[in-house]
Amino acid sequence: MSTHFTEEHQAFRRTLRAYVEKELAPHALEWDRAGIFPREVFRQCGALGFLGINHDPAWGGSGLDYWYVTAFCEELARSHNAGVNMALLVQSQIATPIIGEIGTDEQKAEFLAPALKGEKIAALAISEPGGGSDVAGIKTTARRVGGDFVLNGSKMWITNGTRADFLTCAVRTGGEGYPGISLLTVPTDIKGYGVSKKLDKIGNLASDTAILYFEDAKVPVRYLLGEENQGFAHIMSNFQGERLVAAIGTVAGMDLMVQEALAWGRERKAFGRPILGFQVWRHKFVEHLAAIEAARQLTYHAVDLFERKEYPVREISMAKLFAGDLAQRVAYDCQQFLGGMGYIDETHIARAWRDVRLVTIGGGTSEVMKEIISKLEGF
Repeated sequence: MSTHFTEEHQAFRRTLRAYVEKELAPHALEWDRAGIFPREVFRQCGALGFLGINHDPAWGGSGLDYWYVTAFCEELARSHNAGVNMALLVQSQIATPIIGEIGTDEQKAEFLAPALKGEKIAALAISEPGGGSDVAGIKTTARRVGGDFVLNGSKMWITNGTRADFLTCAVRTGGEGYPGISLLTVPTDIKGYGVSKKLDKIGNLASDTAILYFEDAKVPVRYLLGEENQGFAHIMSNFQGERLVAAIGTVAGMDLMVQEALAWGRERKAFGRPILGFQVWRHKFVEHLAAIEAARQLTYHAVDLFERKEYPVREISMAKLFAGDLAQRVAYDCQQFLGGMGYIDETHIARAWRDVRLVTIGGGTSEVMKEIISKLEGF
């Protein structure tokens, strides 16, 4: 383990691992087939302090460092359910940090505190049917009318979307481009808001993902997050945390896949010997272990910079790019190694092969990561 992890970090990790292996992993296939998981999981994680790890203690967080978040992401991989992991990370590390950073005390009391307890489910509503990574192209409008913003438009690919109690929502309050974008906290019990459709995805099945709509939906002006027309920079900053947890979880997931494949290969025999005895597979897994370790160290470097309150866009983008692309190859080979057992959904590696495809798409595609890195490198 990294020297950044103290005994306190490891004690937290052991507590979390016990919870994940007892309460989450046994239900992985069941919840995938159901297409959702119990709301009680949010409350359990909130009660155990898993949702507020690095949040302000004034609002129910623990105020811990980001290495605890890193341990959280790594141990969640043992749930064997990427959909559950995504939903919990949206709740704790993606939809709520902006509220903690720029929200008013009123907003924190109404939205952040109950989210960290798992009493209210949060969603981040940025992407729209016409675009995902192009945040400057947001079309959902919020027009001031008296003491309200009146919202019209649609959001798509929204994790926790079918049952969110509130949204951290990007809207257009000004002209075209990034200067006209604002952020709002939006309760989902308002008139004019609804879920258009739950999306049937090919992976991350236990995570409910939805298309949302606003038709003259009124939100009080007091729910504006930060300054009007100044939301773009906060969205870009928030993306860094989203991409970093994706990289951390991806590395942990790859490591788990390889270890499970190796255990299988020691027991499974073909042509009179364990299939791990064939040199072609031994060497392939050695290559993967070396690449995974490289991905881990790149990611830990990004975590270190992030924890020190730097803004490591380059390093985070590289970590997500490298881990995401590597995961496609690792998952493919682990599935191939299992043969027929790698093609049935009762097997974790089969589900992981399906789920990991999202890493190069969600939270900014690999192509977007390359564009970001190339601009930062000056070419």
